[in-house]
Amino acid sequence: MTRYIKFVVSRLFGTLVDTIILWLLSTYIFSSYVGVYIISPAISFEVAMFSNFCFSYFWIWNKRLETKEPKSFLIRLLYFNLSSIGGFGIKMGCLLLFEWLFGLDVVYCNLLALLISGLANYFLADLMIFRKSPYIKKIKDHILTDNVQADIMNEEKLIDN
Repeated sequence: MTRYIKFVVSRLFGTLVDTIILWLLSTYIFSSYVGVYIISPAISFEVAMFSNFCFSYFWIWNKRLETKEPKSFLIRLLYFNLSSIGGFGIKMGCLLLFEWLFGLDVVYCNLLALLISGLANYFLADLMIFRKSPYIKKIKDHILTDNVQADIMNEEKLIDN
């Protein structure tokens, strides 16, 4: 339960980031329908996704991480971003549906859509991205394999010299 509370707190911060960036972009940068309802939410979502990932990696699921090397961070960020794209699809579908049904401002449609997509994102993160096994083992094995290959190459250079 504590993990879910941390998740909710971090996603509230992510929602704040998403909403502020969306409002700034849709108010001051873009004026067309595509700019306001497609491009602005995509940009704000990516920024919020990175914020959410950092909270997840360093605070929520940090005890599940067997390795905290930069490569592990980047691999998990890639997987997290890919899984978030599914959540983004849900969010965008809901956002556009709410705009079509109710004619609400993009910020309100976005907040409603985030409630729905947030649940999907929690389960993806908990069950796949920060799962202790087998994904962590694969990432760790991948990193160790690269480190072993680098060590072999360094030894070969020493032998050649």
